[in-house]
Amino acid sequence: MTAAVKVKGAQRTGVDWFLLVLKVALISAICAGLLAFIAQQIDPGNAFARWTHDGNEANRLSGDQYKGLIVTGLSQGAMYGLIALGYSMVYGVLGFINFAHGEVFMLGAFSGFIASTQLDAAGYWEGNAFIPSVIFTVLLAVIVSTTAAVIMERVAYRPLRGSPRLIPLITSIGVSFFIQEATKLLFGPGAKGYPRPPEWFSQKYSILTFEIEGSKIIVLFVAAISMAGLWYFVERTKTGKAMRAVAEDKEIAALMGIDVNKTIVTTFAVGGAMAGVAGILWGLLFKSVIATTGFLPGIKAFTAAVVGGVGNLGGAMAGGVSLGTAEALAPLMLLEPLGVTGVTQLRDAVAFTLLILVLLVKPTGLFGERLSSEDRA
Repeated sequence: MTAAVKVKGAQRTGVDWFLLVLKVALISAICAGLLAFIAQQIDPGNAFARWTHDGNEANRLSGDQYKGLIVTGLSQGAMYGLIALGYSMVYGVLGFINFAHGEVFMLGAFSGFIASTQLDAAGYWEGNAFIPSVIFTVLLAVIVSTTAAVIMERVAYRPLRGSPRLIPLITSIGVSFFIQEATKLLFGPGAKGYPRPPEWFSQKYSILTFEIEGSKIIVLFVAAISMAGLWYFVERTKTGKAMRAVAEDKEIAALMGIDVNKTIVTTFAVGGAMAGVAGILWGLLFKSVIATTGFLPGIKAFTAAVVGGVGNLGGAMAGGVSLGTAEALAPLMLLEPLGVTGVTQLRDAVAFTLLILVLLVKPTGLFGERLSSEDRA
């Protein structure tokens, strides 16, 4: 009790004051941006708007533009969420962040490029054959990414399982660079474009007053189905229960007859499958892929996993959607009203600023961490 009182009454250090000032500054900037945005929407020519825009009127965001930004943020955030699931699952079981997971996503996107190019050459990437071709491409991307994740676990991580966590973490960075350079060697450093999809794929459709492109509808639908399937697998199947048991305590799970090695491989495989789905969706949405495609989305997916709560699958998906939506909305809703120029180039800064703010306000993530008994101790 005495120790607790001393800790509670301890004076703030310089680091504590710095973090407090940073937190207040970020929250104040967000509030100021929102107030300026609201004022700008009411009167683009108000005094503050003219002051921040060199005497000119600010740009008012129309309802259709706002809806378009929301749809863009949700579709991109859904892909971040799918990648983040792999980070959360691996961390929940092994307790380290697999930074090579972004390259598993990239391999899925590359396999989709190869398959779609061959299907297009055979005349199957158009007309009535397009949907079956996309399904085949998704399945191929899932197989490639799953295989890559399983090989990665068996070759790079299993021999290091009893090592300090820093060693497999550094190894994952090495694996990431190895896969990138191997991909450049095989396919070259240039961007590889997906073949042109049918016209209806790029057309906009009206859903609940939202004008949504066919490509984004497919992204949101496939992401929702994938997340629902993963939830059912983890929460309702015997293998999923084994995964949760191993994540809680590997030693006790082994004593109860659970094959820990098999369960860990399954975890990597499922995470790889989700990354493969995200990879093909990325290719269909942005229509190109390069050897470093997985780096930035992988880092952002890791950010999404931390924002949602490490080890929390629902939190990872929600963190991805939150991150994608913030990337789409924040530049125009927070930065542009304050007179910041080139806001479209600052989306990455928004993502990591969101991470800093969440860690300052709630270090365990928006939905709380789900860690093993060892990590909680």
